[in-house]
Amino acid sequence: MRPFDQFAVIDWSGQAVARPKGLALAWAGRDDAPPVMVAPEDGWSRATITEWIADQGRAKRRMLIGMDLSPALPFVDAGGYFPGWAESPANAKKLWAMVDAMADADLHLSVGTMLGHGEVRRHFRQIGDCGDRFAAGRGRLRVCELGQAAMGLSPYSCFNLVGAAQVGKSSLTAMRSLHRLRGVVPVWPFDPVPDDGPLIVEIYTSLAARAAGMPKGRSKMRDGAALDMALAALGVAPHAPLPRYNDHATDAILTCAWLRGVAHDAALWNPVALDAHIGQTEGWTFGVI
Repeated sequence: MRPFDQFAVIDWSGQAVARPKGLALAWAGRDDAPPVMVAPEDGWSRATITEWIADQGRAKRRMLIGMDLSPALPFVDAGGYFPGWAESPANAKKLWAMVDAMADADLHLSVGTMLGHGEVRRHFRQIGDCGDRFAAGRGRLRVCELGQAAMGLSPYSCFNLVGAAQVGKSSLTAMRSLHRLRGVVPVWPFDPVPDDGPLIVEIYTSLAARAAGMPKGRSKMRDGAALDMALAALGVAPHAPLPRYNDHATDAILTCAWLRGVAHDAALWNPVALDAHIGQTEGWTFGVI
C-alpha cells in the first residue's frame, strides 16, 4: 500500500443547520505525535469542510482522510437502492448525483426535499412516517455492515432516520459533499487508490474504540482523561487539552490515531467479501475484513 504523509478523520453530522455541532475534524502527521483538532473560529459547516477536503486534493497532499459515514445505501440485498422504482440509480456515484440534484434547494447541504419525494420516502423510516418499503426490523444493511455485525459491532440501516443513533441523515448529506468532490479527491473503493494526493475512506469510530480496548456500549469519551487512556492503548502520547470536550472531538482524535496506525495494513485494503460490484454500489468500511 502506498504511504501517506498526513491523516485526517471527520466526524460527520446530518443536522439541518448551518454549523452542525457534530462536525469535527482531527489531523495528524506521520510521526507519533497525538492528533490535533482543526476548526475555524466559527465552527465547521458541511460546505466549508467539503472545501477543506477539496483543498487537500488541489494541493496534492498525501493525506488519508477517514469520514465517519456510509457513502452509499444498501444495494446488493435487493438488487438496487430503491427496488421497484425505474429511476433508482445504478451505482453510488449516480446515487450521489441524484441526492444532490433532488436536494438542490435545501440549505446547508441538507436533504429534506429528497426525503419528501414520493418514491424515495417509501424506503425510509422517518419520524411519524415509516415508508411502506422500509424493511422489517432494523432495516436493510450493506454487505460491509453485515461484516460489522459479525465483528460484534452494532450497525444501523441508512434507511432508518429515527433515533439518536441513526446514521441515515449524516450519510445522505455526505453524499452531496462526495458528489462535489468527484474528480478532486478519490473515494475508496469507488475509485482506484491514486499514486499521489489524498484519498477518502469510510471509517467507523467504534473500530478505533475497540482497538483501544474500550468495551462495547461504553466507547464514548467525554473528558481528557478517558481520551488519553484510549490513546495510550494505541501507543500514542497524551493529547493537547481541548477548550471543551464532546464525543465528536474525542472520537475524531482517537480514530485519527488509529487510522494512522493501521493504514499500512494490506489486509484492510483487501477485504475478502469486497468485489467489484460491491465496490461500485455499496462501498466498504475501512477496517472491516
